[in-house]
Amino acid sequence: MRTGYIKKALSIIYRYMSFLILVPCIVSLCFREYDSIIPFLVASLCAFLLSIIMKDRKGVDLNNIKRIEAFWVTITVWVGVALISAIPYIFFGLSPINALFEATSGITATGATILTDFSLYPKAMFFWRSFSQWLGGMGIIVLFIAILPQFAVAGRQMFFAEASNTTEDKITPRIRQTASGLWKIYLTLTFLEIILLTWFKMPVFDAICNSMSTLSGGGFSPDSNSFCSYDIPIFVWIITAFMFLAGINFTLQYTFLAKKKWTVFFKDEEFRTYVVTIIAFTLMITFALCGEGLANFGNNIREALFQVISVITTTGFASVDFAQWNLRAKIFLFILMFTGASVGSASGGLKLIRILLVLKYLKRQIQQIFHPNGVYLIKLNKKIVPDSVVTQMISFTFFYYCIFLITAIIVILIEKNAIIGVTGAIATLGNVGPAFGAIGPMGSYDCLSTSTKAVFIFNMLIGRLELVPFLAMLHPEFWKLKK
Repeated sequence: MRTGYIKKALSIIYRYMSFLILVPCIVSLCFREYDSIIPFLVASLCAFLLSIIMKDRKGVDLNNIKRIEAFWVTITVWVGVALISAIPYIFFGLSPINALFEATSGITATGATILTDFSLYPKAMFFWRSFSQWLGGMGIIVLFIAILPQFAVAGRQMFFAEASNTTEDKITPRIRQTASGLWKIYLTLTFLEIILLTWFKMPVFDAICNSMSTLSGGGFSPDSNSFCSYDIPIFVWIITAFMFLAGINFTLQYTFLAKKKWTVFFKDEEFRTYVVTIIAFTLMITFALCGEGLANFGNNIREALFQVISVITTTGFASVDFAQWNLRAKIFLFILMFTGASVGSASGGLKLIRILLVLKYLKRQIQQIFHPNGVYLIKLNKKIVPDSVVTQMISFTFFYYCIFLITAIIVILIEKNAIIGVTGAIATLGNVGPAFGAIGPMGSYDCLSTSTKAVFIFNMLIGRLELVPFLAMLHPEFWKLKK
């Protein structure tokens, strides 16, 4: 492990991050909230000082960075950015643990909040919450790969360290072009949503914040009641549509724009599973809400569809207080928290492609019970998936549920509340955001103890990094540093 390579990469990223942190200052000037400029100036200065401290001697060529060094960079960037992002919240009156919780929830696009009274804070802070989600939704590393020529080659190792995929297929021959392509889709959809929301008379500031939180799969809204306060059905439908798009593999969307063929979506097995899952759970929750009759069927199916897409894409918006739904409807939503949407999307969670491969593996094992000599290949999109990849997916799923169980048990023991422990653990690990009980869509994580908040901060970070860098930390070679 060569620290020179790590320090140089960190120095570059923190330097440019220091400029991005200044963006909320524009909002402060627009709304004449001049006092709210200082917190972001201080945070920006801290990031810039870090870049100077990390600056290493010349002669280090980042193109030679190793994968384990890329893991180091990825972990350090996400932890460092979370800490820096917490600085403005401290200036706005939050305690250090609450500031770190809100900052981590933002940058990991989780959407779990500790805020209780939204009237106490300036517009710039709410913009920062959504903007930080937007930066983290596609991936901080992917962002800098897209804009910085220094990562034109070295970015490949960091790209796959940040976003674990089943394969390392690329849209374009160069990883920087891939990252740029993904960000072009991301930017286009964000601006399109802003235009549509403002066209239908949503306040411009709200439209910008809600759009950034939608496409990032984040769920932070400038309104304390999420989407419950926007009592206009067209807003719900627009947000529903863009949450759906945020849950689709951006590689597929890029390919569609390049080839102009809708078939690229329906040829993808994960996309078909995504659509079928949404339809199935929407219908089940709709009928659960209707009970034995079909009263208010139209409203119920709209609310069910919104919440199903919000949860499966781990966005975390709420058009109703689903914590007040009946038990059957809540159970269906709870199950969805364990899925996530497509790999390569802004969604958090386990991802449907992993669930698909695990189910295909189980199917093969059952077939071999009855036909021991049979050869059964696991295929995805009509392509054979190597056993090494299947093993990796099974291992990932196993560790994912292990971390969920361990953290859930820890929180249950701390809080003495099973609902908070179980639903909070999966809501933070899966980057869903709101859970049930006191930490539901109309609740707040502020009521939890400092220890529980620390556990959930850990969950949000490793959930966003998809465990792989975290698992790498458990190997002794990860900690063997040299210049």
